[in-house]
Amino acid sequence: MGESSWLQEESFQSWGNYKRALLATPARLRNRMFARAVVSEEITAMKARSGADMKRNLTWWDLLWFGVGAVVGAGIFVITGVEAKNHAGPAIIISYALSGFSAMLSVFCYTEFAVEIPVAGGSFAYLRVELGDFIAYIGAGNIVLEYVIGGAAVARGFTSYLASLIFNGVDVSDKLRIHTNLQAGYNLLDPIAVAILIICGLLAIWSTKGTSYVNWIATVVNCFIITFIIIAGLVHSNVHNLTDTFNPFGVRGIFSAASVLFFAYLGFDAVSTMAEEVKNPARDIPIGLIGSMSLCTVIYMMMALTLSLMVPYTLIDEGAPFSVAFATIGWKWAKYIVALGALKGITTVLLVSCVGQARYLAHIARANLIPPWFAKVSPRTQTPINATTTMILASGIVGFFTDLPILGNLLSMSSLFIFFLVAVALLVRRYYVPNQTSTTHATLFGVYLAVIIASSIAIAAYWGMNGSGYVLYAICGPIWFIATLLMAVTLKQLRQPMTWGVPLVPWLPSLSIAFNVFLLGSLDRASFVRFGYWTLIMLVYYFFFGLHASFDAATAPSGDVMEPKRVSDAEAMTTDGENTVTGPSAMLVPPGEHH
Repeated sequence: MGESSWLQEESFQSWGNYKRALLATPARLRNRMFARAVVSEEITAMKARSGADMKRNLTWWDLLWFGVGAVVGAGIFVITGVEAKNHAGPAIIISYALSGFSAMLSVFCYTEFAVEIPVAGGSFAYLRVELGDFIAYIGAGNIVLEYVIGGAAVARGFTSYLASLIFNGVDVSDKLRIHTNLQAGYNLLDPIAVAILIICGLLAIWSTKGTSYVNWIATVVNCFIITFIIIAGLVHSNVHNLTDTFNPFGVRGIFSAASVLFFAYLGFDAVSTMAEEVKNPARDIPIGLIGSMSLCTVIYMMMALTLSLMVPYTLIDEGAPFSVAFATIGWKWAKYIVALGALKGITTVLLVSCVGQARYLAHIARANLIPPWFAKVSPRTQTPINATTTMILASGIVGFFTDLPILGNLLSMSSLFIFFLVAVALLVRRYYVPNQTSTTHATLFGVYLAVIIASSIAIAAYWGMNGSGYVLYAICGPIWFIATLLMAVTLKQLRQPMTWGVPLVPWLPSLSIAFNVFLLGSLDRASFVRFGYWTLIMLVYYFFFGLHASFDAATAPSGDVMEPKRVSDAEAMTTDGENTVTGPSAMLVPPGEHH
């Protein structure tokens, strides 16, 4: 095939090499299934593959405002109208509380990892260290999907609010889009969404600290506008809009909306990818992540309450709910302030997203799962230019064609799946340490974890299939509780965090697993079908390219593509001096030095 900047590994240097690599696919897959990254490798050797370091100049203040800027804007201004009108009604307030609670559980898990492994890879790096290369790759594919779709959805929301700023009346959201005869859901072309993505991408390429300043200013302005929306909206509230039909779609509607509104809380994972650029990760990351998520949850619930009090849920506009709500009550002038706030909020979300998504892609490329070209950091700007440009182009293409409801459901699915994996990885990190874990401990941990996951899936599946009655819930709920209790009582935590850790382990990560899986069960069937297609595409790429590239990188001599040594089948088990761990427990948590 010949050497290139895209296919540098040995397997791709000739057709003969590639043929031999394909024939060795089963053995190589076994190797990568057992391989776990080393923390020191993620922090040092992996970073070195970008050519230049990212500048370490962010503080907790930057992270706090990055978090608020990343979260407040997209969901509350864009997706609230769709879910309030079609799935939850005024009970959207409860939906926001549920999705915020689930997001906060995930924030705690992310925070411990970000402090302990302060690199740009975010959840990809965490999964690679604790669950191995293959699971990390599956997570990585969903991370990329999350950011591409998230950028596209938010950018289309920008167009909707811009239209409400220019035109009068209701249902004006699509007036700035190009109407075509393509299939419904893909027939409204949005060039403005592409333009705003490109602008935000250029700013992200210019400077991370510069992006932080712009984000801070825009977010402060946005907070003033949000305060105006809440105060002015409550002044013109009608309690009957809230109480007469508070929950028109029932409990199922509340959870259905919560599963999609999880999209509104996305952004904190982008902040975790900036850990490599934080001055003092142990102090700044917990304050920035947990503080911003707490503030965002309060803001969301107050804004949802305000919207529900202003107009009946049947009159809520799906594209620009707050602007149209003010126009409905006669404050047409106020809609301009609201639309301006929405545009500012959406812009800050896009800015942070552009920064975060590029760092994910760069770290995935550092692991050679995709071409190393994406990992390059510009010595001049100290930002990953190639990764940023690629992600912006991908989001622009999707956002140009695809409607918001389709994007919102698929985005929530990929995100909930990733957060589920991170919670699992945290339990593995605390309860399994290679070369220190006895056979009995490893087996019990594997059984307890499997029961926690299985009982959560059973509840979510029964809920998703509209099962009637409460017998299954009454059985599986206690099973989940007992498995978590036994893990807490009978197993010793073999690793404690060095600086900051998640409290109430294993209860908090176990609850995060249950919540994320349950919200997955509340999504529609079409989202699962699209998710299945995307997973199939990822696996095809992995078996033909990613597997062989990462295998070559892991087995290359020191000084070549990658430094880590190969893990053979014979080495795919651990000993503690007395017991050898093999079988399912070894597969769950393969060997590898962590510190």
